[in-house]
Amino acid sequence: MKHLTYLPNQALACATAFALACATGVFAVDQENSIAHGFHSHPIVLKGPAEIKDGQILSGTSGTIGGERLPAPGDDRSKPFNDWWNGKYMLGGGSNFGFDLRQKLATEGVSFNGNYQGAFFGVVDSEKGSRGFWDQQINFGNEINLGKLLKNETLEGVLAFSSFRYRDSTKDSNPNNFVEAQSMFNPSNWQSGTQFRVLAFGAEIGTKGMLPIKDMVVLRGGWLQPQKEFADQPLSKLFLNNAVNSAKGIGGNIPFSSSFSTWGGTLKVQLHETVYLKNGLFMSFPQATASTNHGLAFQGYGPATNQNGLFYMGETGYTPSIGAYKLPGKYAFGGYFYGTPANKTRSWNGTNDAGQYGFYFQADQMLYREPSAEEAPAPRGDGKSVASGKSFKSPVQPSAPKLSKQGLSTFNLLTFALGYAVKNVYPFYFQSGLVYTGLIPHRDEDLTMISLGYGAYQGDVSPAVDGYTAVIEGGYRFQINGWSYIQPFAQYFSHPNGSGSAAVQNAAVLGFLAGLVF
Repeated sequence: MKHLTYLPNQALACATAFALACATGVFAVDQENSIAHGFHSHPIVLKGPAEIKDGQILSGTSGTIGGERLPAPGDDRSKPFNDWWNGKYMLGGGSNFGFDLRQKLATEGVSFNGNYQGAFFGVVDSEKGSRGFWDQQINFGNEINLGKLLKNETLEGVLAFSSFRYRDSTKDSNPNNFVEAQSMFNPSNWQSGTQFRVLAFGAEIGTKGMLPIKDMVVLRGGWLQPQKEFADQPLSKLFLNNAVNSAKGIGGNIPFSSSFSTWGGTLKVQLHETVYLKNGLFMSFPQATASTNHGLAFQGYGPATNQNGLFYMGETGYTPSIGAYKLPGKYAFGGYFYGTPANKTRSWNGTNDAGQYGFYFQADQMLYREPSAEEAPAPRGDGKSVASGKSFKSPVQPSAPKLSKQGLSTFNLLTFALGYAVKNVYPFYFQSGLVYTGLIPHRDEDLTMISLGYGAYQGDVSPAVDGYTAVIEGGYRFQINGWSYIQPFAQYFSHPNGSGSAAVQNAAVLGFLAGLVF
């Protein structure tokens, strides 16, 4: 029995040795052929033969090398997820019927937009003590390019647009119930025009490339938001307090906020690539930002039409790109006249309206742009480049730089309204802010920010207010992915309700903002 058992085992061992020799020979030939034909990317050539470690079990590992699964060439199964995660929209990406339909509609000229924002306001110290509040809003809208939709190049500058919003209206959403600041200095800029609201709808007609200057003439009309048309400061929208984000001093005197929508039109003329003129004429009416009219100004119609007036705004601006790094800027001067009845004097529009007017000056500028990776200076010898230190004195390469979006920008606005108009609560206001994109290495999309808003009161307004109110807000926006972020912030209010006899205690607020872009 031993001999009968031994012979087959010996034959099996010989057969196994022969098979391994053949396999080794085939592997060697295949390796030589691969190298000879330039297939250096073949995984076996790169990694060498599989190394089986003691105790390693390769059960069900078909298509693996060394226990690592190798996808088929060109088959990146993570690509759809990565495209979605790193894309601009939560409801975007590919390999989904709804997402693919959205992309197809966009190429046809029909685009959709939307976002959600929720913020926790932790009132640390205030007139009424401390407490937390949760405020939130959701925005959505669309734009239709009639030129693309109708396949007509002559209509490419014709757009139709709409915009809608919902804001929380509960008592527990308003941190100003504890801070007790003047309404313009509310810690949250989402407390006007609450509930569902129609923000805008209408049409835009532009010349696009038909005239010597691109978009040389642009006409907009319909149900518009004047705040989106004039004194526009995109960086100010990063902050949560109402003064800096929305009112900008103007909204403390007249209905000028993200909740004021009205019938009107604007005309913008581009005199030069860097110089423009813009004028707008709108309807003015009482209780413009009331939640009950849902943005449709029901109180402005019917028996109350004799209370309506006109609202004019005009602006001229200069938008340079400074230096070799093309630092963008915007410098604008504008003014307004708002007419609604006050039953004091007869106004230009035939009603008993004193009218209110004011002026503003805006200065926004990118101050510093980081060098791009392609133009970074040579290493200093310690493995670190000079430009990686985030220094304003870092040397830069002057030749044909590839522009980076990382760097430091500032925004500034000064508004003033003549004091004798008793309805102007804030004859003087200014705000200033700094925003750095990508301050922390390897966090190129994050934003570091700080701002100051200051408003001086007129003493003879009713109810009487004097002194000033100031707010400082700082924050850091951590970009989670392409369409979501979280932003811790801190606010401090000095003299929230002025410094007169009715003054309230200074207030401090800590919180965070969370956002999703649809």
